[in-house]
Amino acid sequence: MDAQKVEGLWTHLHWLTVLAEQGSYTAAAARLGVSKAAMSQRIAELERAAGVSLVQRTTRSVRLTEAGQHLVDNTRGQYEHIATSFANVRELAGVARGLIRVTAPVAFARQQLVPRMAGFLRAHPEVRVQLEASDRLSSIAMEGFDLAIRHSAQVPETHVAWKLCDTHSVIVATRAYLRRSGTPATPAELSAHDCLFYPRALASGMWSFERKGSRKSASGPFTLTVNGPFSANNSEALRDAALDDLGIALLPDFTAQAGVRAGKLVVVLPDWRPVGAFAEQIYVVRPYTSHVPRAVTLFVAYLRETFSGGFPI
Repeated sequence: MDAQKVEGLWTHLHWLTVLAEQGSYTAAAARLGVSKAAMSQRIAELERAAGVSLVQRTTRSVRLTEAGQHLVDNTRGQYEHIATSFANVRELAGVARGLIRVTAPVAFARQQLVPRMAGFLRAHPEVRVQLEASDRLSSIAMEGFDLAIRHSAQVPETHVAWKLCDTHSVIVATRAYLRRSGTPATPAELSAHDCLFYPRALASGMWSFERKGSRKSASGPFTLTVNGPFSANNSEALRDAALDDLGIALLPDFTAQAGVRAGKLVVVLPDWRPVGAFAEQIYVVRPYTSHVPRAVTLFVAYLRETFSGGFPI
């Protein structure tokens, strides 16, 4: 094949390297900002030009053939060098630009992340943010995300992570519910109340408490089974049920904050600390990569600053 024809396949070769990194046509197409059909067509054209199969397709993912892997191994370094050089040149202008793909838990995204987006986007008008609000733990690199926000006790060692803030759980209810049913003075009294809980393996919920300011008991935290008219695997849904006077809810502080500050919810059992219900840290993570776009770096810095104070109630 002559040099001119090879030059016409440069884009095809780059798309093959992205496919190798992402592991699926869907994720690779999302990373490149093209359709899955266009992605498949370019790879097919490259295979016809090479005269050999480069990709082995399965129902869930793709893997390269020996020929495809050889081609990627011998071209990846050059494309990474070009990308880095071009990014460095663009950033000489000092203007962040481009698309940032972010995934975050549904409740956190709606209640805390989206309300903070305007400040960042107004400061960086050439940056676009694409948010996927999902409680599913996505494979960040495989699905083409630049960043993920995790409400988790730990983060994968294969990723770069920054802690945004600490978070804690609270017990809340409306004054109307407490007037009707009474205010519990100890966690044990919750067994007589309608409790709104996050379902785990069982239909009922298990809540655990430690008294604030005291040393941990040798027997561990106080744990009891709670029941009530409503449970949900979304803290925002539990908060709304509590606001409708349906019972006492255990929520992350970032979900309860607005209702408590507005006086619509009150904290119950303020001398006790719920434990084990939700993680106590929030992180922003990104996959390891040879080049981090300036827009991503600035967005991480913005998140760390804007969430540094946590969610005081």
